[in-house]
Amino acid sequence: MLQAEPGSGHGYDVVDHTHVDTERGGDDALRALAEAAHAAGLGVLVDVVPNHVGVATPAVNPWWWSLLEHGQESPVAWAFDIDWAAGEGRIRVPVLDDRLLDAVTLDAGSPDGKAPRLLVGETEYPTAPGTVQDGDDVEAVHARQHYEFVHWKRADSELNYRRFFAVNTLAAIRVEEPEVFAASHGVIGSWFRDGLVDGLRIDHPDGLYDPAGYLDDLADLTGGAYTLVEKILEPGELLPSSWPVDGTTGYDALGFIDRVFVDPAGEAPLTALEDRLRGEHVSWQDLTHRTRRGIADGILNSEVRRLARLLVVDPAVQGGATSVSASGSVSEDRIVDAVAEIVASFEVYRTYLPEGIHHLIEALQVAAEARPDLADVIDRIAPALCDADDAAAIRLQQTSGMVMAKGVEDTAFYRTSRLSSLSEVGGDPSVFSVTLDEFHAAQRERLASWPHAMTTLTTHDTKRSEDTRARIAVLAELGEEWTATFDRLNALAPLEDGVFANLLWQAIVGARPASRERLHAYAEKASREAGDSTTWTEPNESFERQMHAIVDAAFDDPAVVAELDALDEQIDAAGWSNGLGAKILQLTAPGVPDVYQGTEAWDRSLVDPDNRRPVDYAERRHVLASLDGADDDGPDALPGIDLGAAAKTLVTSRALRVRRDHPELFTRYVPLDATGPAADHVVAFDRGGVVTVATRLPLGLRAVGGWADTLLHVVPVERVDLLTGRRFPADRDLLLDEVLTDFPVALLVPADVVDGGGHDATDTSTSDSTNPTAANTTTSSTEDTETDAQAEVEILEGHA
Repeated sequence: MLQAEPGSGHGYDVVDHTHVDTERGGDDALRALAEAAHAAGLGVLVDVVPNHVGVATPAVNPWWWSLLEHGQESPVAWAFDIDWAAGEGRIRVPVLDDRLLDAVTLDAGSPDGKAPRLLVGETEYPTAPGTVQDGDDVEAVHARQHYEFVHWKRADSELNYRRFFAVNTLAAIRVEEPEVFAASHGVIGSWFRDGLVDGLRIDHPDGLYDPAGYLDDLADLTGGAYTLVEKILEPGELLPSSWPVDGTTGYDALGFIDRVFVDPAGEAPLTALEDRLRGEHVSWQDLTHRTRRGIADGILNSEVRRLARLLVVDPAVQGGATSVSASGSVSEDRIVDAVAEIVASFEVYRTYLPEGIHHLIEALQVAAEARPDLADVIDRIAPALCDADDAAAIRLQQTSGMVMAKGVEDTAFYRTSRLSSLSEVGGDPSVFSVTLDEFHAAQRERLASWPHAMTTLTTHDTKRSEDTRARIAVLAELGEEWTATFDRLNALAPLEDGVFANLLWQAIVGARPASRERLHAYAEKASREAGDSTTWTEPNESFERQMHAIVDAAFDDPAVVAELDALDEQIDAAGWSNGLGAKILQLTAPGVPDVYQGTEAWDRSLVDPDNRRPVDYAERRHVLASLDGADDDGPDALPGIDLGAAAKTLVTSRALRVRRDHPELFTRYVPLDATGPAADHVVAFDRGGVVTVATRLPLGLRAVGGWADTLLHVVPVERVDLLTGRRFPADRDLLLDEVLTDFPVALLVPADVVDGGGHDATDTSTSDSTNPTAANTTTSSTEDTETDAQAEVEILEGHA
C-alpha cells in the first residue's frame, strides 16, 4: 500500500513510508476504498512488509539515498542492518556485470545546482559532498564514496547488508529500533486512528530481529486490531501462543485440506516411480538437507559468513577451542562450515528463543552427527547460539528461516515429483495423505486454539493453484496407471532428468488447458529453481531445448496429445470433484477463509507470475448474476460441472453468504460418521447447524459402484441443500446417493433458515466466522448465547 518502486507490480518494494503509493491513487484513493468497503459491510485488511525497503532505484528512496551519500554519518544509517567493518567502512552494492567499473559513468553535475552522480546504466547513485573534482575519472570518484560497486556475483558471499532473502534490491531495515518502527509505521497507525483500516497481514515475520516484540509494538499501535502473520508452520509445530495475533495466513490449513483428498494407496507406486527416475531412494529429510546446505553455501552464504564473524570474535568460542589453528584459535573457515551445517539442519523455519530451544538443540545434534569433523566447533559455538540475548543467537534465528525457505520452497519442491501437488508452501511432501480422523482433529484444534486464523487454498506464493493441485491429486488414485502413462510420454518426448520430467508432465496435466506460452515460462522457472540440470546463472542450453520440446510436444505431437486427452477423460470429473470438495471444506471449516483473486471460479494456475494473471471480473459478475437469478430466486437450471465457472462460483457464493448471514450456524465442529460400502469416500462435518458434505477419492468411489446405500448420520432436522434447493426430511439419516445426485458436494442448513424462521442471524458473538476485521469484535463462550437449535444439536450428538 505504501509508496513502492516505480512500476512495482506487487508493492513489496516500499521506498517511502510517508504516504500511500501514488500509482495506486495515493492517500485519497485509500480513503475512498475504505469508505466504499465499510459502506458495503466489508473490512479492510492490509498487507504490511516490515522487513525491508526497495533499493533498486536509489533516487526514489530517501533513506537509501542518504545512506549512500553520507555513509555511517547519515541520519538514517541506524535504520539499516549493515556490517560496516566487513566492507571496511563502505556498503557493497552488487550492481556490476563483467565490465566492472567500465559500466559506470560520471555525471559531474550542472551549474544550476544538480550534484554529481555516478550512473550504472540509467540508475543514479549520489556522491558524497566534496568528493568530485574537475578532471576526476570514474575510478577516482568511486574510490571516495561510502559505497563500493561490486560484481553482482559477489553478493552471494561478500554482501555486508542484510537483504530480504537473496534479493539484492530489497534491503532490510531494523524495525526493532523504536525510531525505525515509528518512522516506518507512522502512516499505518494513522489508518487505524482514522478508521480506514481494520486489520493487518504481516509478511515474513521470521525475518525480524524480534518477532514477538514487533507484534507487541504493532498491537499497541493499532489498538489490538485483527492481525495475521505469514508464518509457515512445519508439521506438528505450533504458532507461539504469546504472540498478540489472530493466527496465520492459512498455509497450515491448506496442507490438511489437500491431503484428505489424496489416496494413500498411491504412495507406494508413486514412490517407486520417483526412486526409479532418481536411481535411488532419497528421503525428504536428506534431500532438503542437501538443498538447504546448498543455499547456505550459495546465495545466502553472505548471511552465514556474517553470523560466523560474530562467533569468530567471541572470546568464549576462541578460548575454549580444542581443535585450533597454529595461532591457537578456531579458524573462520571452520566456523563458517559449522554454521552452514547448523542452519541446514533445522526442521522448522526458526526458533524464538527461549521458546522453541528444543528445535535448536536438535539442529545442533543433527549437525554434529552429520559432520563429526565439526563436532568440536559446534560444541564451542553452541552456548552462544543458545543464549537468547547473544547477537549470534539472534542472527541465527533470522538466518535459518531464509535458508529453509530458499532451500525447501524454492529448490527442493522442484527436485521431487512423487506427487507434485504435495510440494506446496507450508507443506511437507513426505506426508502423503491424512486420514479422516486426522483431518477432523486438525479442524477441532483450529476452532479451539485459533478460531479467527485465516485459511487458504491459493495465494500469490503457492506453487500451483488449488484446482491445478486438485487434478494432480487424482494421480494418486491412478498409481500404476500414471506410471505407465508417464513412461509412454517420456518415451515420446524424452528428457534426461527423469524426476524433473515427471514434475513437468504433472504440471502440464494439472494446468491443462494452459497455453503453450504459460507452460514454457513455467518449465524455465521450475527447472532453474531446481538447479539440478540448469540454473539461472548458468543455463544449460541443450537441456532446456529438450525440456521446451516437451511443452511443444503437448500441443504438436499427435501421439502425445492423444495420451493427454485419454488421461483427461480419466481425471477431469475427479479433478472437478476434488476442486469443489476442497473449496467447500475451506469455506466452511473453522477459520476465516481467504479466496485468492479469481479462485471463486476454476483456476489452473502455476507458480508466479502465472498466478498473478489478470482476472476477468466482468465474466465472473455475469456468472454470479445468472446463478442468483433476475429476482434473486436462483438459477433457471443448475450449472453443469465443466470448464465453465458456474459450479465453483455457486459453491463459493453460497458458502460465503451463509457464513456472513448466519454466523450462529458456525459455532462448533462435529465430525459426521457414515456407514455403508462407500463410507470412506465422504468427509462431512456439522458446524453447529450447517452441514458440509464432500466426496473424496472419486475414482475409488466409482470403482466400488457409487454410493449405493451409504448413509450419513446426522441430527434429525429437516434440511435444505443451499446448492440445489433439495429438501431432506428429519425422519431419517441422509442417503448420500440422494444428497450428492447433482454435485459431489452439499451445503445443508436447517429448513427454517431457508423458510425465514428459527435462527437469529444477529447473534454473532460465538462464531469463529464473525467478521474479524470489524471494529470491537468480541467473543464469548458458546454456552452463553446458545440457541434452541444449537442445544438440540448438542444433545443429539450421540445420535450422530
